[in-house]
Amino acid sequence: MWQTVVPFSVFAFITFLIVSPAFATEYDHKYQPDDPVTLWVNKVGPYNNPQETYNYYNLPFCHPSGNAAHKWIGLGEVLGGNELIDSQIDIKFQKNVDKSTICEIELDEAKVKQFKDAIESSYWFEFFMDDLPLWGFVGELHPDKNNDNNKHVLYTHKNIIVKYNKNQIIHVNLTQESAKPLEVGRTLDMTYSVKWIQTNVTFARRFDVYLDYPFFEHQIHWFSIFNSFMMVVFLTGLVSMILMRTLRNDYAKYAREDDDLETLERDVSEDHSSSNPREEMVPHTICCFYDGRTAALRQYIH
Repeated sequence: MWQTVVPFSVFAFITFLIVSPAFATEYDHKYQPDDPVTLWVNKVGPYNNPQETYNYYNLPFCHPSGNAAHKWIGLGEVLGGNELIDSQIDIKFQKNVDKSTICEIELDEAKVKQFKDAIESSYWFEFFMDDLPLWGFVGELHPDKNNDNNKHVLYTHKNIIVKYNKNQIIHVNLTQESAKPLEVGRTLDMTYSVKWIQTNVTFARRFDVYLDYPFFEHQIHWFSIFNSFMMVVFLTGLVSMILMRTLRNDYAKYAREDDDLETLERDVSEDHSSSNPREEMVPHTICCFYDGRTAALRQYIH
C-alpha cells in the first residue's frame, strides 16, 4: 500500500509543478516570453449614462468560436453589469503583432441598424487585460458632404500598446483606426495589432495612472451631482413639512382636550359651590292646610 501511495504522490507533485506555470499568469501576474495573454471583453453602453450597460456581444461584433471562457470576479461585479468573456484574440507576452485579422463582419440591415443606434448614443466598450482596463468608442458620426445628415462610421482596427517591466504587465492602452462607413451589403475586415514597450514603472505603482485626477476629470457628471443634491433637499423639506404638520395637529388635539378637562372641572366645582347643603338634607314633608275660599284641601310637597 505504501509503495503505491508514494509513487502517486510524487506523480501528483510533478504534475503540479508542470501545470502551475499555466495558472501563474492568472494569479501572480507573471509571464514568460510567448506566454498567452488573455484579452477579456466586458460590456458596452452609452457614454452619457454609465449605469446602462450591456454585454459586449449584444452588438454584432466578432463572436469567439466555440464556448468562450467566462471570468466571474464577484457578486458586486455581476450586479454592476460586468461579464468578462475571453475574446480569443491571439496575444502573447512580449510578442509584437502587426496588423492581423480578427474576423469579417458582413453587414445586413439589422446589423447596420444596431451599430447606428449605438453610435448615435455614443456607445463605449470596456476590455480587460491582466486586470487592467481598456476603453474605446464603437464609432462616431462624420459630417457627410453629400447631404445634411451625418455619416455613421465604425472603427475596424484596434491598436493595443502594452508596457511591461521584466515579466509583469504595467500599463495597457487602446487606440482605434480605420473608420469605415456602415452600408448594407458591405463586408468589414476587423483587425488588431499589438506593440510591447518596456518601462521602468514597478508593478506596485501600475494603478497610479488610474488614480490621477486628470484621468477621472471627464468622468464627473456635475448635473447628476446637482440633481441628486436637489432631490435630497426636496425630500428633506417634504419630510420636515409632514412631520411639523403632524406634530402641530397632535399638539392642537392635546391642548383642546386639556381645555375641555379644565372647563369640566370648573363647571363641577361651580355646581357644588352654588347648591345648599341644608336643603339637600331636609326630608320631603307633606303639609296640609284649609283654604276658606275654595274649601279645598291642598297638599304641598316640600
